[in-house]
Amino acid sequence: MSPLTPYRRLFAHPGTRAFTLGNLVARLPMGMFSVSAVIMIASSRGSYALAGAVTATGLAATAVVAPWTARLVDRHGQARVAVPATAFALLGGIGLVVCVRLGAPDWTLFTAYAATATTPNTGGMSRARWAHLLKGDAAALHTANSFEQAVDELCFMLGPVLAAFLCGTVSPEAGMLVGSALLMTGVLLFTAQRSTQPPPQPRATSASPALAPGMPPLLLSFLATGAVFGAMEVVTIAFADERGHRSAAGAVLALQAAGSCVAGLLYGAVAGNAPSSDSSLPVRRYVLCVGAMAVLLTLPLLAVRLTGSLPVLAGALLVAGMATAPTMVTGMTLVQRRTPEGRLNEGMTLAVTGLLGGIAGGSAVGGWVVEHVSPAAGYAVPVAAATVALAIAALGAGAGAVRRQEHRLELHPANTP
Repeated sequence: MSPLTPYRRLFAHPGTRAFTLGNLVARLPMGMFSVSAVIMIASSRGSYALAGAVTATGLAATAVVAPWTARLVDRHGQARVAVPATAFALLGGIGLVVCVRLGAPDWTLFTAYAATATTPNTGGMSRARWAHLLKGDAAALHTANSFEQAVDELCFMLGPVLAAFLCGTVSPEAGMLVGSALLMTGVLLFTAQRSTQPPPQPRATSASPALAPGMPPLLLSFLATGAVFGAMEVVTIAFADERGHRSAAGAVLALQAAGSCVAGLLYGAVAGNAPSSDSSLPVRRYVLCVGAMAVLLTLPLLAVRLTGSLPVLAGALLVAGMATAPTMVTGMTLVQRRTPEGRLNEGMTLAVTGLLGGIAGGSAVGGWVVEHVSPAAGYAVPVAAATVALAIAALGAGAGAVRRQEHRLELHPANTP
């Protein structure tokens, strides 16, 4: 069977190509905004620490607001909520451009970027559509999750390149403005596809997905994983800038996303046929994937320490990125399994906000290390964050195994010693 066969089967469902195209346009700016903001602020104010702190504030605000937006999406439907939420978020992005352009006080940058927090989780809404359409087909849903992660990586591959190109050749503000236009267009196209959206759930009878069994450690591991992404972005931009190649930063970051994109597509084609009855398999896979990510992230650190070469760093990031998509695919599969019925968009948004919270912290810490130590030293931050994610994932898996054993003993007390 061709590796593309599972993906062809996905898009045999009516309406899937249309909502995927609109969602792709909406998600491309997600790889543009933070890079655009860092370049725009650093160019204007001359401080990567300020740029990192501003983007961290916006991401932290999103981590707080996004679950509420997602809850409204679950209750009232994607189309009714996503469009006005996106329009409000764009006011914050345009406000940031105006504040930078006019030389407004630093505090206005934090306020404007925090207003972008209502941006809806377009990736989560797309995954919710797949879960609705493929309910009961675990293998197809695994392939859909892998495809969605590959789309994420594609956007984070192309987004930084486009942002760096626009900010470097047109104007420092161009990346933010073009990204805003693409986001609004994509959301309008996506929400226009009504036939594939999940039905609204006006009343949620279950507790918050954050409190569901197994979710707290999973969300904490997403938080630590996000710190990997946030630190890597700021540190790589600073490292390229130090060598006089700021415009190349987007392309270097794109190679990491490229490695992840390819790995995600392969993972979706070959890893979805395992028996679905083994409930512990995704947990074991998740721990292994996070461990692989932690090991591979030592390569960029070694590259900058031993060679100081931007091309060598780019190659190291390409290899290091290959563990990212499998980690996120398996993690999202666990989120979908552990989220209560009728709150899937909220559950997946909590995972994404965990990532955003981590990106915020990683961005701030990475910016501080770059400013006070060196860009090369900053590559130790992603390694440390990945190690923390691995520890949390392993501890969570161990606790889950204990709970399963206790459950078996309750069902079969005669087997106890």
